[in-house]
Amino acid sequence: MRIHHLNCGTMCPWGGGLMDGHGPGTATLVCHVLLIETDAHGLVLVDTGMGLRDVRDPTRISPFFRTLNRPLLRDTQTAFRQIRRLGLDPRDVRHIVLTHLDFDHAGGIEDFPWASVHVMDDELAAATRAVHDAEAGFIARNRYRARQWNSGVRWRPCRPEGEAWFGFPAVRGLEGLPPEILLIPLVGHTAGHAGVAVRVRDGWRLHAGDAYFHAAEMDPDRPRCPPGLRAYQAMMEVDRDARLLNQRRLRALIRERGDAVLVFSGHDRTELAALRRFGAEPARLGPPPVPVPVSRQPVSAGE
Repeated sequence: MRIHHLNCGTMCPWGGGLMDGHGPGTATLVCHVLLIETDAHGLVLVDTGMGLRDVRDPTRISPFFRTLNRPLLRDTQTAFRQIRRLGLDPRDVRHIVLTHLDFDHAGGIEDFPWASVHVMDDELAAATRAVHDAEAGFIARNRYRARQWNSGVRWRPCRPEGEAWFGFPAVRGLEGLPPEILLIPLVGHTAGHAGVAVRVRDGWRLHAGDAYFHAAEMDPDRPRCPPGLRAYQAMMEVDRDARLLNQRRLRALIRERGDAVLVFSGHDRTELAALRRFGAEPARLGPPPVPVPVSRQPVSAGE
């Protein structure tokens, strides 16, 4: 089993450092997707980023978010094309595990119509209501895009059950997936938002989705976020108290168990660069040699 860290959609909102903390001009946000090669369960995608059909028809994404986030929509950045470039067959993607159903996380679902799509049941219910309810709020109507999901999606809705994971409720035993892949509910950004934990030797990788957006938010001692990105998170949240509580819980996890869990988010380019620096991660890796989060130290060269 190997983990590939992909960028499946670059977004360039105005605001520069106010959005990404890196300087003037336009900001850069990524769509951090995991491609997991398993021994017996085919290829697994954690999120999809934006897909081939989004590139061909940008109107699948709402005009509001196209204007606000300014996605580049490059064919070469889609998961489908990147899998091919890795010498793998997209037909081998048997499972997609979603942190949530926002347009920039689920746009590639239709590129893999044969795959089972695992998502929290509260998230699927919220998205379904938003696209069919004329009275749904402005953000809900624009973040969830029915045009990105065809009628043949093989949904596998999930609920937390069984043993907790480092004190977090967890979905264990995802249908058809190895036990080393778990869904970790992290609600707040959306009603059914979740992280995805992947077991490696003596430790875990936790894709926290949009539970936070900027690496410095996970600094256990001095969390901070560029003001523009903070405002964007507030605009997108459905439950502020739950979102901020889960951020505090993630910081506590990093502080107390950073030796065993490496946490990263869906949009921070520095976290993605740190994890991609050494190529695909082979399975059975050990944890980082020093118990600090990826937001403060790149992955060790020893990995």
